Amino acid sequence: MTAPRLSVVTVVRDDLPGLLATRASLCAQSWRDFEWIVVDGASTDGTAGWLAAHADEPAWWRSAPDGGTYDAMNVALEHASGDFLLFLNAGDTLPGPDTLATVAAALGAAPDADFLYGDALERLGDGRTVLKPARSHRYAFYGMFTHHQAMVYRRALVAGLRYQTRFAIGADYAFTLQALARARRVVRLPQPLCVFVAGGLSQRRAALGRREQTVIRRELMGLGFLSCAAISGVQAVFAMVRRYLPPLYEKGRFRTRKDRFFYSRTPPVRLISG
Repeated sequence: MTAPRLSVVTVVRDDLPGLLATRASLCAQSWRDFEWIVVDGASTDGTAGWLAAHADEPAWWRSAPDGGTYDAMNVALEHASGDFLLFLNAGDTLPGPDTLATVAAALGAAPDADFLYGDALERLGDGRTVLKPARSHRYAFYGMFTHHQAMVYRRALVAGLRYQTRFAIGADYAFTLQALARARRVVRLPQPLCVFVAGGLSQRRAALGRREQTVIRRELMGLGFLSCAAISGVQAVFAMVRRYLPPLYEKGRFRTRKDRFFYSRTPPVRLISG
């Protein structure tokens, strides 16, 4: 059986070093049945020039003004042709050279899967890399249960869906909830699928993210005011713990692991069906 083909989507703006890091991670992959889609928001730091000079590497690319990250993702959705989609933004990387092989094997083992997700490695500001285990997707009412970069969507599942650009931070949450509402089979891969650099917009503007999630829960899940307030309150407490008591937060949320998570070979596939 032929492995499912994957579209890896990268959006970038004025981050050529990040784009090159993502590219290097993709070039190192042992499984090659994927295409790379790059949408650049009219960068002025050399990114557009680099893409023009390496136009044969992405299956499709564009450098033009856009409405931000989520608008760029919508552009990519129009041009991706793979059976599955992975959103890996500039600066995001894969844990090891066999990560996509592991994803392909998992999808081969569960050919009816509509949505697959895994853990994430998070690179902290002090240089440490820690494992951030995914929560079950059944707790999606609480928020994103893993990083967006550790989620793989069947393209047919999200046909017609778009990221809602009215949300500055929460559009990936809304998109994922809509995808899950359509999914017939969800599979968790209990291994890290991305390396995420901490300190991004969602962490810098956490309060805005909580407000947007409240709107999304009420619109897409029908949750009432009290339920939304309780969830937002719990999130605020954890955000304060992470900011003011980082060792306590790390002890509860992260796991420290050695190099065994940076695979030198394809690890055994173990699926947790939802």
